[in-house]
Amino acid sequence: METIQTGARTSVVETRSSWRKTDTMWMLGLYGTAIGAGVLFLPINAGVGGLIPLIIMAILAFPMTYFAHRGLTRFVLSGKNPGEDITEVVEEHFGIGAGKLITLLYFFAIYPILLVYSVAITNTVDNFMTHQLGMTPPPRAILSLILIVGMMTIVRFGEQMIVKAMSILVFPFVIALMVLAVYLIPQWNGAVLETLSLSSVSATGNGLWMTLWLAIPVMVFSFNHSPIISSFAVAKREEYGTEAESKCSRILAFAHIMMVLTVMFFVFSCVLSLAPTDLASAKEQNISILSYLANHFNAPVIAWMAPIIAMIAITKSFLGHYLGAREGFNGMVIKSLRSKGKSIEISKLNKITALFMLLTTWAVATWNPSILGMIETLGGPIIAMILFLMPMYAIAKVPAMRKYSGAISNIFIVIMGLIAISAIFFSLFR
Repeated sequence: METIQTGARTSVVETRSSWRKTDTMWMLGLYGTAIGAGVLFLPINAGVGGLIPLIIMAILAFPMTYFAHRGLTRFVLSGKNPGEDITEVVEEHFGIGAGKLITLLYFFAIYPILLVYSVAITNTVDNFMTHQLGMTPPPRAILSLILIVGMMTIVRFGEQMIVKAMSILVFPFVIALMVLAVYLIPQWNGAVLETLSLSSVSATGNGLWMTLWLAIPVMVFSFNHSPIISSFAVAKREEYGTEAESKCSRILAFAHIMMVLTVMFFVFSCVLSLAPTDLASAKEQNISILSYLANHFNAPVIAWMAPIIAMIAITKSFLGHYLGAREGFNGMVIKSLRSKGKSIEISKLNKITALFMLLTTWAVATWNPSILGMIETLGGPIIAMILFLMPMYAIAKVPAMRKYSGAISNIFIVIMGLIAISAIFFSLFR
């Protein structure tokens, strides 16, 4: 490998060709944030419409998610000063007023999902202790506190520890998911092949195009890792300088290939082992695919694996979403203080944010409200706007982003973003 040294900086040749341990760690961290508990519902939502919509979604999965996240990464990297997160870059490009508004929206798109995960981890562990271990779980307030403090302890050690913990948790999750997908192969049947017709109606009564339209948001949020993108871009810019964009694109590409291959294999294996009516029944019962498979095949192996996979998935996603929620909360506080001519040390602010997150997630996990699904859905349009539309708008309006204009992928992402937002609103008000 050709290496040219200029002072302390490594040459462009080496930077572009080398792959560092930190790149692998971030690749797995991106995967860990995206592939969470949502993947356990993806086979139901994606497969209930039959095989043709599922095949189309498998084809769309990589370009739709890769180009969108690459656009958001480029947006964060377009800031003048290294170390600027998404909230600072928005203010730089769109002004103080827009900066405050988008920072507020960014926080309220991610923070409710953090609350969802705090409830989900408590319910999953409580259920596992009761049914699989035969134990009486401690009172909900104590159990949720222990679990959230455990996850927040990882947070306390800083961003690098969060990413490292997530990258480690990816391995048991992927292995368990692939073992389960292979375990289901003997159960594959031809029931879903009966839906191989463009005029076929899904088990839920929708035609092909309606099924596809409503499934796009499910795909977006099953592969969404926008909460960690800003931290990822800032860290790589610090590490690679002017070569950060090409390096980030490469890391994102590998992460998305890994996501699509593992998740779609799991989805197809689940769908091929059940009939469309089974998937419609699972959707009606509002349970994960693992719970339905365990009941359907009367399989103790799946009954044991389900909560373990769910616990790993939820923990990974909680940590990744924490980075985004902290960034949004910090941004709101910093902008509020700045307008009053004040400032605060980032280390002190991180401690205040951690305390706020701990108390609120614990309170919600103890309360266990049933409206969290709605909160997560309401956050959906905001995430789609920030992930799909804002970077594309910036390409048209911001000089620093103008170099990315003219690509067909930009039009594709705008169309997919509008489809996702319209489908979410349709689902909400139907």
